[in-house]
Amino acid sequence: MARMKFICDAERCIECNGCVTACKNEHEVPWGVNRRRVVTLNDGVPGEKSISVACMHCSDAPCMAVCPVNCFYRTDEGVVLHDKDVCIGCGYCSYACPFGAPQFPSQGTFGVRGKMDKCTFCAGGPEAHGSQSEFEKYGRNRLAEGKLPACAEMCSTKALLAGDGDVVADIFRNRVLQRGKGAEVWGWGTAYGSAQGTKS
Repeated sequence: MARMKFICDAERCIECNGCVTACKNEHEVPWGVNRRRVVTLNDGVPGEKSISVACMHCSDAPCMAVCPVNCFYRTDEGVVLHDKDVCIGCGYCSYACPFGAPQFPSQGTFGVRGKMDKCTFCAGGPEAHGSQSEFEKYGRNRLAEGKLPACAEMCSTKALLAGDGDVVADIFRNRVLQRGKGAEVWGWGTAYGSAQGTKS
């Protein structure tokens, strides 16, 4: 069984926000919630990098660990989903997630937060596949239709990759090797700056 994962290639991302728009359009995501967003590091500085961020569907998801009502669950494909009928809107998952994936919808009466919302990897939710109730709560179930998430399919530079983790990792590994960086892409100098790499 495939383990679904996202990888964003910062060397290819051009900060067009096509992935964000595709997600909001495909699922009719409520105002104030962005299941996917583009983050730019060193904005305006030569060498700036952008990366598309959403729920990464972690193998050891912190949101699942902290949820007091166990509304989060993992599918056979490794997609981390949540049940809005069980969610109490406590927000613990929002604090635990390093990617800021679970969010409160901001529409409605002041002070009323409601149920959490997050990226579903276009896999819907616990409702019947393709049902109207599933679409209203979680969006379109593209995985059940044999399609990949809309954000990855709409990425114009193919910076955002989604699908079987092994296949996606092989594609990214080949890109890194073709760029000529090889193992250096994961080194100390890459992570913390070349000056740090010379210290012992």
